[in-house]
Parts: sequence; C-alpha cells; structure tokens
Amino acid sequence: MNTILSFYDFADALSAFIKDQQPTEERFNQLALSLFALQFASVEPYRQFCGSRNISPGNLNDWREIPALPTSAFKELELSSLPPEQRTRVFHSSGTTEQIPSRHFHNAESLAVYEASLLPWFQRHFLADWDELAENELVGPIDKPGFIFLTPSPALAPHSSLVHMFETVRTRLGSRDSVFCGRLDDTNSWALDIEQTLFAVRKSMCANRPVAILGTAFSFVHLLDHFAAGNIRYRLAAGSRVLETGGYKGRSRSMPKTELHQLITKHLGISPSHIVCEYGMSELSSQAYDRAIEFESAELKQAQPQEARRFHFPPWTRAQIISPETGREVSEGETGLIRLIDLANVFSILAVQTEDLGVRRGDGFELVGRATLAEPRGCSLMAK
Repeated sequence: MNTILSFYDFADALSAFIKDQQPTEERFNQLALSLFALQFASVEPYRQFCGSRNISPGNLNDWREIPALPTSAFKELELSSLPPEQRTRVFHSSGTTEQIPSRHFHNAESLAVYEASLLPWFQRHFLADWDELAENELVGPIDKPGFIFLTPSPALAPHSSLVHMFETVRTRLGSRDSVFCGRLDDTNSWALDIEQTLFAVRKSMCANRPVAILGTAFSFVHLLDHFAAGNIRYRLAAGSRVLETGGYKGRSRSMPKTELHQLITKHLGISPSHIVCEYGMSELSSQAYDRAIEFESAELKQAQPQEARRFHFPPWTRAQIISPETGREVSEGETGLIRLIDLANVFSILAVQTEDLGVRRGDGFELVGRATLAEPRGCSLMAK
C-alpha cells in the first residue's frame, strides 16, 4: 500500500477505490485506518475524544475499532481538518428552529469527493434501468431524466446537503427542464409550490415522458393530500419513479411508509418497484438506498414479489448496528443504533454514531426510526 501522507493523497486513493469494480475488505480497512490517522492528527477535538478512550492510530488494527463521534458533537465542535479560511461551504443538519444544527464544513476538494461518492451509487439504484428504457424506446437514445425536486432551490437552501445532492444530480444527470418546486414559507421553513409541481407533472404527461420526483416524506404528504382533496389520479409515463427521504416531525401528518407508498401508486400511477427510499444526513458524504430500480416489463411486474426493504451503503461506507447497552454490534435480526464509517468524510470525521435505530439484516439494515429522547430531525424539518 502506498503511504498516504495528506488528505489530498487520501482523496486520490479513495477515488481509485470508488472506481474499483472489486473493492476488497483489506483495502477498505487500510484506507479507514489511514484516514483515521490523518484525522487524529489534524482534528483536535477528535484527538481529545480518542485520547479519553486511550485509542490512537498506533494501537488499532481494524476499522471496527475506530471511535465514532455522536452526531450531537457536530453541533458543538468544529470537526474539520480544513482551516477556517478554506471552509467555503457548510451543510447544516435539519431540525426545528430551536435546535442547534450540526455543521459539516466543505471546500472545493471535499465537495468533489462528496459528488464522486454520490453519483455512482445514485445511478446504480435510482437510474439502473435507464439504458433499458432507451432500448425499449420509452425514452430517446440521448434523453436524460427529467427531475422534479420537491425542495427549495440551492439559492433558497444553501446549507442543505439534500438540496446540494439534488443540484448535483440535476447538473450532472438531469435534463434541462428539471425543476425545483419547493419554496420557503413565512417562517423560512420548507413548503411545496403545488401549482409549479402540478405544471411539471402535467408537462411530462403531455409528452408521455418518464419523470422522476424526488423529495422529503412531508412534501409528498402535502402533494398527495392535494390529490386526495380533488380526487385526482394521474398515471405517469412508464418508467417514472419516486425517491423519498426524510421524515415528518412537525411539518405534516405522519403515516406508515407502506401507506405513503400506496398513495403514491394510487395518485401518480408509479409502481412500488419504482419507489426508492434514501437514507443520509448532513454529517455524512455517502448515502444508502433501499432498492435498485429494474426495468419493469409486464412479465417482471407479475413474476417478482416485493422484497423487504433493506438499506445498503456503497462499498466505501460501512454500517454497523450497535447495542446501546453493550456498545457492541448486535446479532442478525436484532435492533440497535446505526454507526457508520464513511471514507468519503475525508476532511471531517469518518466514524459517526447516529441516533437512528436499525435492524441488522446481512450487509444491510432496516431503518426503524429515531431513538427515544433523540432530537427530532430529518430533511423534512430543514429551516433556514
């Protein structure tokens, strides 16, 4: 293994790992330990945290031993190797206006790493069937996906990692008519422009063109409530899809995920197989998805039952389900707190202990929700 002497050397090594078609566990472990050593040396609060546990790079051999900082630490501490003058962007965690947000600092290089992590995993899950749509003439051979984002634009939400994610997807993968349909209300909280959303949806229907609708759960509730009030049912073009993320707390009525997805199918005509859930947070640079969309022929619709939804992170991120009582990884099928090792968190902290509960399922997990007494958060609560 080449010696990694700087964060920029590590970013180059990570880029090669992301592109590797057969990444190994040994290489992941090497990279994780190298990044831990860099962050231990450069991020003073993290070094103190590790020192209080008598842990240093010299006495670790496995990535599972790397100490994880709780997400709450991102609220109080500046967990960044970037000097203040180089911090050109900052993402804030979502939450109520009374809460102190987490902060994840970025510069051009760290955003490039973020995007290098985002795009291949997004494409593999949300756009996996796009080439087959073209082969079956459901889209043109050079058509790009049309995205309808149920969030404010980057200009209105500059500190949202979710909006930055959507903007990256729009500029790198989307068609010219992709659009943000969110706005800010009188309290600077996110709201949905129903008329703009309906215009974009109807435009895709008139062109008989597949469309992708991406947004938070509460935004979908507001849209679906409008459909229900008017007894409106659309059937979007074959190949249309939805990406749903975030929660509800305080911004709309909540509902079980299965009910939300049933209403999406009822009012938009999108098959459950084409509804994808995303799991991410401002403290991370990688995202997890709970399914990969496959080309949906008539035979496939009839032959394939819906599998249980399990989230998977990309190979450069590891998720552990940790017992809050013992601090150890739980057994298969047991519930615990989700802990993450994200190699794309190059310039901050790679090991993050979340306040989210999950059930261990093989190399993935089922998302349960927030731990009791944890602060309400989720991109649905973003306020500027």
